[in-house]
Formats: sequence, structure tokens, C-alpha cells
Amino acid sequence: MKKILVTGCNGQLGRAIQKEYAGEVEFVLTDVVDGDGYVSLDITKIDDVMALVKKEKPDVIINCAAHTNVDKCEEQWDLAYKINAIGPRNLAIAAKEVDAKLVHVSTDYVFPGTSPEPLTEFDPVGPKSAYGKTKLEGENFVKQFGDKYFILRTAWLYGDGKNFVKTMLMLSENHDEISVVCDQIGSPTSASELARMIHYLEPTDNYGVFHATCEGQTSWADFTEEIFRLAGKTTKVNHVTSAQYKEMNPASADRPAFSVLENYMIKLTSDFMMADWHDAIKAYLEDLNA
Repeated sequence: MKKILVTGCNGQLGRAIQKEYAGEVEFVLTDVVDGDGYVSLDITKIDDVMALVKKEKPDVIINCAAHTNVDKCEEQWDLAYKINAIGPRNLAIAAKEVDAKLVHVSTDYVFPGTSPEPLTEFDPVGPKSAYGKTKLEGENFVKQFGDKYFILRTAWLYGDGKNFVKTMLMLSENHDEISVVCDQIGSPTSASELARMIHYLEPTDNYGVFHATCEGQTSWADFTEEIFRLAGKTTKVNHVTSAQYKEMNPASADRPAFSVLENYMIKLTSDFMMADWHDAIKAYLEDLNA
């Protein structure tokens, strides 16, 4: 049976990976602290990573671990760099040592967010935030030290855990109206859809950089309105600009204005398609209600 080592197993994607592969593989589940059914692994420590990977000899390593708090990354550069850059470097080195495949998850934040058109895997990067800069360094380290790797850039991820969708639903419980940014455009992506793409790619030799977001695009405000419509909520969504939001939350880091990713490589090299974001959020909310 194939053995897959998952880092960040308790995150949204880590949980989706476990569900996607359930019953098919032997898991080695890791997170930053010990728990029931998983072991502690600090991916920023090369000796710890090498020891565990040499002991377990996984066929595949899926890196779901990251410092994803965009605002905190601005304040915690060293920590963000260790988790988002040094961690992937360590995993790439260890994966190569045991001839394992590495699946590394990256982000739309590696782009400046100024393009008027959807971005392919070959468009110039240029991150503006600490989060984006450290995630790009992680990609570069995987390319430098890795051998058999898949780098999947995703965006606006939601799944089993704390996320934008659940936050909006929670706010709707005790607010008649809320203000949501309307001039940031992207592709809301279900963690289960991303897990499905990983499951599709991982057994192949189709290595490289891939964009992995749900099809279509929307703004945060319009996304919120669709969430409320599907959930039967009557909360009004006030559309505000990023500048207006920044005035209300001056400590927030800059977000990409337009970061729609075109899944060019997967379409070019296979017949795989991610779900449309409308269908994915509908399925997610139905699962939540169930």
C-alpha cells in the first residue's frame, strides 16, 4: 500500500487530503504538536524532518503546513520564512533522500495582483506581502533542492476549519449588514477540490508548477452574497473598496487586487478540470448542513 506523509494534517487541506484518500493509502500524519493519530513534526528543523522521513520512507510527501495569517506574517517575518520557505526546503531535501514525490502547496500571493487577466504558471511573479514573498521562496527552494515535485498554487481556500465562509456565516447570525471588499477579485477554492487535483496528479510523472483553483472568478463581496443566498441568510452585504477597508483596519496587509489563476498547465497536459466555484461552494454548504 502506498504510504503518504502529510504535514499540517489538521489544517483545511490536510483534512481534505485524508478524506480524499480514505482507505486507499497508509498515512503518516504530522502536525506541529502531538495528537491522537498523528505525530509532532517541526518542518523548520532539518534533522527532525530527515529522521522521520528516513524512518517512515514515504512514497509521497504532501506539504499542507504553512504560516497563512497574511497580517501576522508582516509582523513575524522570521517565523513566516522558517515555515513557508525553510520548511519546504527541508521536505524537498528529505523527499529526494528517500526518492519520494513531493506535493507542495503555494499561493496566488506570489503574484503582485495587478494583472488585468487571469495568470498562468508562466506569468512573472512579484509578491508584495511578507506572506507572498516567503511562499515564493518556498517554491524556489523546492525547485532548487527537489527532484520529483508538484507545486500547486491555490487561492481563497475554504474547507474543514476556520475560513472566510464560516466567518461570514457566523457574522450573519448577529448582524443585519456587513461590509465586504468588492475590488479584490479571485477564485474561491474548495479544499476538497484541491485534494481531488492532488489525488489526480500525484500518481503521475507530470511534475512541475500548476495552478489549482476552482473555475471562474468573483469578488469577496459577491462571494459573500452567494454564500448568504445559498444559506438562506438575509444579511445585507455592503460593498466597500480596499482603501475603505484599510481605513477601518489599518494593520491589515495589502492583498492582491486581481489574482485569478488560470489552471493552464493541468488543462494543457490532462483532461482534469476543477469544479466551478459556484458548484463547489454549493456542495460545501450542503456538507456543512448535513
